[in-house]
Amino acid sequence: MAGAIIENMSTKKLVIVGVTLLLFQAFAFMVGGLIAPSPTTAVHYLATKCVDTTKHRQETKWFMPWGPNQCDKIRTFDEAMAKKIEANNIVFAVHIPLPNKEMSPWFQFMLVILQFDIAFKMYNQIEDGALATIDVGLAYRDDTVSEWTEMAHSYEQRKLSCNFTTAKTFENEGRYYECDLLPFMEVGSVAHKYYLLNIRLPVNERKKVNVGIGEIKDIRLVSIHQNGGFTKVWFAMKTFLTPSILIIMIWYWRRITLMSRPPVLLEKVILALGISMTFINIPVEWFSVGFNWTWMLLFGDIRQGVFYSMLLSFWIIFCGEHLMDQTERNRFSVYWKQVGPIVFGSFCLFIFDMCERGVQLTNPFYSIWASDVGTELAMAFIIVAGICACLYFLFLCFMVFQVFRNISGKRTSLPAMSKARRLHYEGLIFRFKFLMLVTLTCAAMTVIFFIISQVNEGHWHWGEHTVQVNSAFFTGIYGMWNLYVFAIMFLYAPSHKRYGDEQSSGQCITGNYTKRSVILSNGLLYLATVCYTWQTVCYT
Repeated sequence: MAGAIIENMSTKKLVIVGVTLLLFQAFAFMVGGLIAPSPTTAVHYLATKCVDTTKHRQETKWFMPWGPNQCDKIRTFDEAMAKKIEANNIVFAVHIPLPNKEMSPWFQFMLVILQFDIAFKMYNQIEDGALATIDVGLAYRDDTVSEWTEMAHSYEQRKLSCNFTTAKTFENEGRYYECDLLPFMEVGSVAHKYYLLNIRLPVNERKKVNVGIGEIKDIRLVSIHQNGGFTKVWFAMKTFLTPSILIIMIWYWRRITLMSRPPVLLEKVILALGISMTFINIPVEWFSVGFNWTWMLLFGDIRQGVFYSMLLSFWIIFCGEHLMDQTERNRFSVYWKQVGPIVFGSFCLFIFDMCERGVQLTNPFYSIWASDVGTELAMAFIIVAGICACLYFLFLCFMVFQVFRNISGKRTSLPAMSKARRLHYEGLIFRFKFLMLVTLTCAAMTVIFFIISQVNEGHWHWGEHTVQVNSAFFTGIYGMWNLYVFAIMFLYAPSHKRYGDEQSSGQCITGNYTKRSVILSNGLLYLATVCYTWQTVCYT
C-alpha cells in the first residue's frame, strides 16, 4: 500500500526539507525586521478652535485650522466668553495630515481616536453616565487649492469615562480629569491626500444635550495609519507566497488524482486548508492603491475567519481520522458535533464584524461600543463565540487523548515485526520526536517573540542596523502559516514508493498511524500558538 511522502522519506531528505523551511522562516523574520519599517504610525493632533460667524447655515462651510484660508480662531474658552461667542458657534478643526505632508493610498487605513481635555469645576462637574453629543463632518481634497468635498457627516454620542484623582475642592479647580480614549473614526481606504475634520459640540439645555459633561478645554485626536514602506513589503510577501502555495496545492491534488482510489476525507481537508491559505494570500490589496475600496478591512477579516475555521476543522478531522477504533469516519457528517461550534462561533464573530465595520462603510464615525445596547450586543456575540471556542477545545483535547491512548495500545505490535522493519519504524519515530522538539522550540520562540514585541519600544539597534521587532513579528508569523500549510501538503502527498511484502497489512497501518499521530501534536501546538498570537496582534 502506498503511504505519504513523510512515511517514506529518508533521514537525509527530511533534514534537508527541515533546514530549507527553517531558512525560509528566518528570512521571513528578517524581511520584517531589517527591510520593513514599523507597521503603523501614530500622529497626535490638537484641534484648533474656530469661530463660525455665519448666522444661517444653508450650506456646509469647512473651517481650515491653518493655511491661506484659515478660520477665525480663539485660543481659550475664556476668550470666547469675553467676546460673547456661544458654544454652538465654536468649531474644532483638525487637518490630516500635518502641514507640508500628504496622505497616501499606501497607508491602507486610517483610525482616529478621540480624547477630551476636561477641567474640573465645582459647579460644572461630569455627571455619572454623561454622554457627549458630537456633530462631526469629514471632507477631502487632493490639492491645496480646490474646494473641500464632503465625505461623511454624522451626529454621534460617546460615553465619558473620566476620573478625578484628587479631592473635589475649590482649591483643585482647573485640574484635568483623567479620561479614557474614545473610538472616533475608522476609514478603510486612504485614497485622498488631505482630510479635514470639523467637530461641533452643540449645547441644548432644554433637551439636555451636552449638559453635565464638565468644562471641555480642548479636543485631542490620534490618527493611526499603516506605514507605506511596510505596506509595500507586505504586498511583496503576498505576491511571492501566492504562487508558492498555489503550485504546491496543484501538485498535491494531482498526486492524489493519479491514485486508483478516490480521495479520502483527510486529503480533501488538507486541500481545503491550502485553498483557504491561498484565499488569504491573493494580493487583491494591490488594487486598493488605485481604487477607493473602503471595504478592504472587512474583506480582510472575512478572509482570516475562513482560514481560522478551516484550520480548526482540520485539527478535529486529523484527530478523528487517526483514532484507530475500527469506526468508519471518512465522511464530513460524522464530525458535525465538533465542527458545529466552529461554524456557529465563526458566524457570531462575522455578525459582530458586520455590525461594526459593515456599518462603517457608510458611516466611518460609527462604533458599536458607543452605546450601552451596542456594547451589550457586542459582548453577547463575543461571549457566545468564546463558549463555542471552549467547547471546541474540550472536544479537541478529548480526541487527542483518545489518539495517544490508542497509539500506546498499537505499539505492542512492534516486537512482532522483523528486526529491519522494527528498526525502520523506531528510526522514524525518533525523527518525529526530534521534529516535535523543534516544533516546541519554534512555538516557544513565537510566544517569546510576541511578548518582546509588546513590551519593547518597537525596534532594536544592532550595530549600524535597526531591527523593527513588530514588523518582524507580523512577517514572521505570516510566513509560519504559509510554511506550515506548504509542509502539510508536501509531506502528506501520496508517495510513489511501496513497502516490501514482508510487512503485513496490520503492521503497515500501525506504523502509519503511529508516525502521523506524532505529527499531530506538532501541528496542534504550532498552529494554536500562531493563531493566538496573530489574532491578538490584529485586534490590538
